[in-house]
Parts: sequence; C-alpha cells; structure tokens
Amino acid sequence: MLMRAIVSVFGSDWKLKALCNKVQYAPLKRLLIKLYGSYQYENGSSIAWNSTFLGQPCFPHGIKSVFISGGARIGRNCIIFQQVTIGSNMMPGSKGMGAPEIGDSCYIGAGAKIVGKVRVGNNVRIGANSVVYSDVPDNSVVLSGQQKVIVREGRQDNRFYSFRGKWMYFEDGHWRDVDDANVLVELNAD
Repeated sequence: MLMRAIVSVFGSDWKLKALCNKVQYAPLKRLLIKLYGSYQYENGSSIAWNSTFLGQPCFPHGIKSVFISGGARIGRNCIIFQQVTIGSNMMPGSKGMGAPEIGDSCYIGAGAKIVGKVRVGNNVRIGANSVVYSDVPDNSVVLSGQQKVIVREGRQDNRFYSFRGKWMYFEDGHWRDVDDANVLVELNAD
C-alpha cells in the first residue's frame, strides 16, 4: 500500500518503469529501480525494469503474480492475465538461451509460460496454462497440454472483449467501446 502511494507520485508504475530506463544519472537511476522493485515486490510480481513494452499492455486482473524477465520484448495492445511467466533461459550452452519476443495484439491466458528465446507472432492466442518453448507464427492459437499450434487463415483480431453485455476493445493503453456496426454484427454472430 505504501509503495502504491509512492509510485502514484510518478503517475503510474509504467511511468516509473519508463523513468528507470530513461534516467542516466546513476544515483537517481538506482533509487528509481529500487522504488520500482519494491512496488513489484509489494504486488507479488516481477516485471523487470529493463523489459521492453512497445505499448502499455492490459492486465485484466492486475499485475499480481506476473513475471516478465529483463530482455523480454512485448508488442503493442497485448492482454496478459494473472500468473503469466515470460521468462528468459539463462542456462549457458542450452538451446533457446535468451528472452522471449511477443508480437502485437497477443492474448496470453492465465498461468501461461513463455520461456527462452522464442518469437511469438502477431495476433496469437496463448491458452491458459500453456507452455510455449518454440516459435509461434502469426495468427495462431496455442493450447495447453502438449504444445499444439493451429495456424488460422487470415488475421485474428484479439482486441475484442465482452464486458457487462457490451463489446469493447483494448488499444494504446485504454478500453474503448466498439461502435462500428459491421464489427458488432460479426461479434454478436458468434
């Protein structure tokens, strides 16, 4: 609770994270990283200050128990649920050593694990508790159990979410109402 109040001085945890990467003055940088780390600890999460996000992601259930390692790269408009691990493989000499790269508009279900130097394409859905240890092409679905990748024809649009009977989508860090009549017809047909 205390760290939330301290972090609010910076505007948000994302703004504090950005400052950690931007500030060059070493003593101030160390202080900012310490504050950011304490906030993460208070929330039971670890989203490394040196992980890269191309846009602010959506955490529908907050950041609690989310782990994203340093060096990981996350694209724009991604939705990341609770207990997700996006982790680096740092074992010398092992296949897949490095950090994951996640494309744009990906949906990462609760408890999913993405480990090592893998590339997850754009518009990919990763099911709850799935383990991803090899590359996933654009417009695919990864299911739990033994990794099974299903490549779909055409682009998947993972932005849409039904909330209290209303269709919304996530874009550039904000939820927006769907007002395009053609899109609404398509969404309500399912």
